Amino acid sequence: MTSSTHTLELGPHALDVTVDVQGQEGRPFLLLHGGGGPQTVTPFAALLAEQRPARVLTPFHPGFGGTPRPEWLADVSALARVYARLLDALDLRDVTVVGNSIGGWIAAELALLGSERVGGVVLVNAVGLRVPGHPVADTFPLTPAELARLSWHDPSKFRLDLGALSEEQRAVMATNRAALEVYAGPHAMADPTLGERMAGVGHPTLVAWGASDRVVDADYGRAYARAVPGAEFLLMEGTGHLPQAETPERLLPVVWDFAEAHVTA
Repeated sequence: MTSSTHTLELGPHALDVTVDVQGQEGRPFLLLHGGGGPQTVTPFAALLAEQRPARVLTPFHPGFGGTPRPEWLADVSALARVYARLLDALDLRDVTVVGNSIGGWIAAELALLGSERVGGVVLVNAVGLRVPGHPVADTFPLTPAELARLSWHDPSKFRLDLGALSEEQRAVMATNRAALEVYAGPHAMADPTLGERMAGVGHPTLVAWGASDRVVDADYGRAYARAVPGAEFLLMEGTGHLPQAETPERLLPVVWDFAEAHVTA
């Protein structure tokens, strides 16, 4: 794995974005992490690059992983513009964008920008929609054990021992949470306009969903798929809100086969 920082120009602003890269050649993937931070997708990126001819880019959303977040960068649509600019700066084409949780919301907004550099989009247990009767769970007041019960098919395998964390790790967790609260916006992890706007997505789209997710349930995922013209919906049993972490060996062929079928590179 290599890590680098890219300075991007966005209108009057300059922004440094840290990107981990797994693999040097092959199909390009942009892998967007959720609120748990980059570590929730880094092992999956490594697995994808190891088992397939893939080059996998995993950016740190500014404010996560100890990176700074400027005050002007305060919502998901702004993050999507950042990543569209990153693809321009790296001159990448036919990129398969894969986003989990709030990373899926960012991927949805990136798809709406209509970048010709994006070849397809995979939304993995994404948030961002407002679906009547199926709200996104309010995770901010939950203890780690309570959050685990909502997030995992088998929470016993993913217990977090806060007492074992270093002060540095605790500090990163705190800044991750603070950044997530900013990006989540005033509507509890949802944009009331997103569902209607998703009709404008022109890229091939797959909505992949862990059936045991209790942060956003399967009917929420089906609503996401219905919102995108021609989108596929795939329900994965035996996994929860983070399939790339809980069952990576099952998500990997799903992501790869979608890219093979829909992206020309």
